[in-house]
Amino acid sequence: MDKNEIMKILPHREPILLVDRVLKKEEKKIIAEKDIISTLEIFKGHFPDYPIYPGVYIIEGMAQAAGIMLLKGDDIPLFLGIDNARFKKEVRPDCILRYEVELKNIKSNIVFVEGKAYVENKVVAKAILMLGMKR
Repeated sequence: MDKNEIMKILPHREPILLVDRVLKKEEKKIIAEKDIISTLEIFKGHFPDYPIYPGVYIIEGMAQAAGIMLLKGDDIPLFLGIDNARFKKEVRPDCILRYEVELKNIKSNIVFVEGKAYVENKVVAKAILMLGMKR
């Protein structure tokens, strides 16, 4: 799935669309990627002399990947919470950030997913995310 197909599912747009492609999508798991290139707008301010991709963007990217996996129809994904977030390594240009998100539980209208982010097959971040779907 490329960016154009992703934009048919997610309501997000540049500069906050943080998934460039989907490699694998199943009912309970998704693998997606974001190209972390030096020309990204965020690096003008975070930080000009030592660019680091913000942790909150990594978490948001995981949530967007989860949204791609979960969305049906005209739902809008709402980020409800983050638990056990850990950042293991800096993410710097130029690399590919891979998101792996797995459905863990559904309680009423709240979905719990476990997300991990990788660069070169090394975990750089992980978290449990809570999402709701607004209809």
